[in-house]
Amino acid sequence: MHILLTRPLEDCSEMIIKFQSLGHQVSHLPLLSVEKIVYEKIDFTDYDGIIFTSANAVKFLNLNEINKKIRCFCVGEATEKKARKLGFQNTIAAGGNVSNLKELIIQNYNSSTGNLLYISGEKISANLDQELSKEGYKIKRIINYRINHNKNFSEQFIKELKKDMPNMVYIYSQNSAHSFLNFIKFHQLETLCMDTNLMCIGEKTSSILNEIKWKKIFLFNPGEEEFLLYKI
Repeated sequence: MHILLTRPLEDCSEMIIKFQSLGHQVSHLPLLSVEKIVYEKIDFTDYDGIIFTSANAVKFLNLNEINKKIRCFCVGEATEKKARKLGFQNTIAAGGNVSNLKELIIQNYNSSTGNLLYISGEKISANLDQELSKEGYKIKRIINYRINHNKNFSEQFIKELKKDMPNMVYIYSQNSAHSFLNFIKFHQLETLCMDTNLMCIGEKTSSILNEIKWKKIFLFNPGEEEFLLYKI
C-alpha cells in the first residue's frame, strides 16, 4: 500500500519507519513548517495550571523555570505524550479537540483555584481563552510559535506522485487541509485523487477537502493511524 504522510519529518519519522517495516511504500509531503516566536518572559509562579493545545506549544516553551508538577491540560494524547516526555508529571488529556479540552478543564479545575496559562500557536481554531474567561476563569494566552505553509516541492517528487498516487493520505489539522487543497489544485491532481482514501483528524479538517472527490473519507484520532490501515 502507498501511504502519504504530511506532517513535518520530526513528527512522523517513527511512523514512516513503522509503516515501512510493515511492507508499505511511504511518501513524505511536509505541508507545514513550524517557527518559534519570541514571547514575553513568564513568571510561572503566577499560575496554578497550564494549557497546551498542541505538541508544538510544549516544544517551544522555555521550561527552565516552571514547576513540572503544575496541573497540565493537553488537547490530546500526542500533546500529553510530549508534555510528559519533557517532564510534566500532573497531566490530563482531552479527546483531541478544543471543545473537549474546555469541558475537561471546567470539570477538573475550579475557577477559584488560581490563574491559568494558555500556550498556543499564532492561529487557533477556537478562542479557548475567551470562552474560559466567560466561565469565570482568569487566563492568559501566550503565543510561542507560528505555522508556515510550504509551497516549494521538487518537480521530481510531483512527477512521481502523479504516476503513483497514494492509497491513503493522513491530514492532521485545518492548516494542513488548506495547504493540501492548494497543493492539489496547483499541481492539477483533482482527477487523480478518486482512488485515494483521505484520513483526517476531525470533521472541520475533512470538510475543507470535501470539494475533492475521494475514494472514502475517514476520521481518526492520533494513535489510530496503523489501525486505519486495516479499514480499507
